[in-house]
Amino acid sequence: MKKSRFTDSQILSILKQHEAGVPVTDLAREHSVSTALIYQWRSKYGGMDAALMKRLKELEAENSRLKKMYAEERIKAELRQEALEGKL
Repeated sequence: MKKSRFTDSQILSILKQHEAGVPVTDLAREHSVSTALIYQWRSKYGGMDAALMKRLKELEAENSRLKKMYAEERIKAELRQEALEGKL
């Protein structure tokens, strides 16, 4: 996954500025990002504080690790099944 050039606290501060009434186009121009990215951040992180954002990142990392583990175990199981079928 690509690393964001903005930290969690920077994203939260940009979203707080938007909640305070600053137009999205002005925020996008000021921070050199697209308006779509600000809307994506708002949909993903809207209403969160720093602790919740950190927990979300931890859960996403754990989910990614578990998906990789599952994929590796699934490949091993398929190889075992193919080897058993070949011996019969």
